[in-house]
Formats: sequence, structure tokens, C-alpha cells
Amino acid sequence: MQPLSLPIFRLVSDIVSEMGVEAYVIGGYVRDYYLHRPCDDVDIVVVGDGIAVASAIGKKLRTKVSIFKRFGTAMLRADGMEIEFVGARKESYSPDSRKPSVEAGTLEDDQLRRDFTINALAWSLGRDDFGRLVDPFGGMEDMEDCIIRTPCDPDITFSDDPLRMMRAIRFASQLGFDICDETFEAIQRNAERIKIVSKERIIIELNKIVLSPVPSIGFTLLSNAGLLPLIFPEMERLKGVERRGANSHKDNFEHTLKVLDNIALKTNDLWLRWAAVVHDIAKPLTKAYDPKLGWTFHGHEALGAKLVPHIFRNMRLPLNEHMKFVQKLVGLHLRPIILAEEVTDSAVRRLLFEAGDDVEALMTLCEADITSANDAKVKRFLANFQLVRQKMREIEEKDRIRNFQPPIDGELIMRTYGIEPCREVGEIKAVIKDAILDGKIANDYDEAYALMEKLAAEKGFTKVI
Repeated sequence: MQPLSLPIFRLVSDIVSEMGVEAYVIGGYVRDYYLHRPCDDVDIVVVGDGIAVASAIGKKLRTKVSIFKRFGTAMLRADGMEIEFVGARKESYSPDSRKPSVEAGTLEDDQLRRDFTINALAWSLGRDDFGRLVDPFGGMEDMEDCIIRTPCDPDITFSDDPLRMMRAIRFASQLGFDICDETFEAIQRNAERIKIVSKERIIIELNKIVLSPVPSIGFTLLSNAGLLPLIFPEMERLKGVERRGANSHKDNFEHTLKVLDNIALKTNDLWLRWAAVVHDIAKPLTKAYDPKLGWTFHGHEALGAKLVPHIFRNMRLPLNEHMKFVQKLVGLHLRPIILAEEVTDSAVRRLLFEAGDDVEALMTLCEADITSANDAKVKRFLANFQLVRQKMREIEEKDRIRNFQPPIDGELIMRTYGIEPCREVGEIKAVIKDAILDGKIANDYDEAYALMEKLAAEKGFTKVI
């Protein structure tokens, strides 16, 4: 598709010509055209009254225009695109706020306030120069060189709006671009300024890094810039290798990034990727040295699962089923690896029962977690995982264990023997569940009922029905 080929752009051109003002398509839509990336939202800057232009377009198209007077913007939908209009402006900031003081400006003023040169590109919508590229800061050259750079002094850019530091790293991670030295050094100098940015805005950018093609790029840059300790200290604490004599453990930060990159090759599921991010998050808290065993991290999966709600709450991630999904996977992520060493029916049943419908996601995480430099070891584990998957299919088909509820519940036990809730009821339920998972009885009502009768008799209970 040619740039500005949609009918809406010609309509805007006609309207602004009639109104005697200039208008330009600016920012991401222009950038993404040259990068061959899809984009369904358009920013149009008007050297004049952007709301008035949007209102005139809406009237012509007989479509709704959403006006945000506080921000001086208006938005409408046309040609399948969300189009936002704003008047050209220049901005000034106070040190303790990301909210600028705004006044009308020229096109170049507006381009200068943009975060990066690749986002300052503009196409004219004038009748006489329709489609002309306006690039005063070398954005096209930076795009060809795969560089992230600010239009003006980067210290001013990042001090004014510290969220731009996150955006620089997010674009580097999404696009595979390098941040130029001067710009990156400014991020390092201004890292503490991120503290004035809300966690809600930070997590939007961090999620985009997690979803980028090679997320490790973003997390490495966040750490090197000094931002990661400020926004996600638990992950920064994974860094480092400790030695005792000839014994050392792997760098758990680097390992986590490898797992995250591995899983990014398999899925775009944000929450499965987050499970990879935090799967070993409790290792620094569980690390111990045993002269016989070397470095150990016993129980890091259980403690990690307990930490997930705290991390999600602190980072303003949702405390809903997505958090519970991540928590479950963190708590179970060692199970298939242990199972791969010895595939037993009982262990497979228990894994199917505890993982439920998330068992496939769990297996994907565990396969990504095999990051050894020993290729033979990786191949052996991955081959064993295929055996585990096969055994899962066989047992699920035969025993219907996934998400099963034991055929005998506490209500039936209490009703049958005329007893109130008590420890013994829980014990009977647990024995029946374990007997099914261990394959001692089938997942069947009659067999479970017979076992209930045996267990109740041993406890001295007498039927009342």
C-alpha cells in the first residue's frame, strides 16, 4: 500500500486547505510504514486548532468525534483506523511532574518534543505537497541505521518525561534497534527519575518488552541502565554468580533471560511469558551451599509461588486468574523435569490433577527451562519430555484425571454417617483422592464408595442411611 492511500487522508487534506491551516500525519504510523509493521492508529498534528479540524471531518463523514478539551485532542474512526487530531504545540515541564505546560507551536516545535527521531517523522497533508516527508532530525537515517536517538538533548528528554527511558528500551527490544551511546548514557544518568512515573504506566511498557520478539534485549538494557533495580528489584537480585572453591552456580538472571527467549519462540501468551520471567524468582532467597551437594535452591518453586501475588500487586499486574495461572506454573515448574527422569503413572496422574487445563502451558515452560550448554543433556531432557507427554495422553484417555473431582465428597461422607465436619472427614477424602491418583482404585464412584466404607469402618463410623 502506498503511503496516505486511504481516502481519509485526502479528505483531511481538502478540509485543512479550505480552513487555511497545515496538517501532518506524524509519529508511529509514519515510522511503521517504513518498517513494514501494521499500525491501526494515526496521529495528525494540525498547525492550528486540531479539535476544529476533527469536528469538520466528523461532520463531513457523519461520524462521532470524541473531544478531550483538557488535552486539546479529538479522535474519530474512519477507514478502519483510529485517528487522533491535536494542535501543534511546544511543552515545558516542572521537575516533579510528567505533565507539561503546553502552548501552541510550529510543526518543528511539535517534532522536537517527540521522544525519538524515528517518532518525529511527518507526512504533509497539504494539497500542494501531499505526502512530502518532513524529517528535520534525521529519523530516516536513524531508522536505516537501526538507532534509537532523541531529537534534542537526551538529558532534557528523559528528565522531562522519564517514561521515555522505558520507551527507548521498549523500542530497542521490539525493533532490534541499538540505543545510541549518548542517549543510553543519559538514561543511566536519569534512571532515578523513573520514580516519579506511576507503576501503571511503567507496567504497560514492561509488558511490551515481555512480548517483544527477543525480550532479553529489553531486560538486559533495563539492568545495564540502572532501571531494573528500581522497577523490578526481585529480578535484578537474580544476577551474579557465587563460588565456593571449585563450585559455582549459574547466573540465574542470565538463565531466566534464556528461558524467556526460549518461550518467546513458542508463544505470544503474555502470562506464560511472565511465568518464565518469575519461575526462579525465589532462588536468591533459597540459595544454600552444601559441601556434598554444592549449591542448592531447595523449595524455590514453592516460595516463588508465594511471592507471585506480592510481585503482581507491587507492579500493578492483575490479581485475577492471570496471576493464579502464573502462580500455579511457578509452583509446578520443577515437576515435569523431575518426572522426566522417571516417568511413573502415579506421578503423571498427580501432575495432570494439579496442573489441570494448564498442563500444556506448564510443559512449554519446562521445555524452555532446559538451558544447559551441554547439547546432549538438552536433547535427552527434551526427548524425555516427549515420553511424559505421551504418558499424559495415555493416562488422561484412560483415567480422566485432568481437573477431576473425587467421586466421594465431604457432604456424602457426613450424610452417610451422620457426622459433623471434622478432621476424619478430610482424612477419608484425602485417602480416596490419593488412591485414585496412585492407581490403587479407578476414578469410579463404586470403587471410591467401597473404599469410603472401609475407611469409615476403621474409624468406627456407622451408617445412618
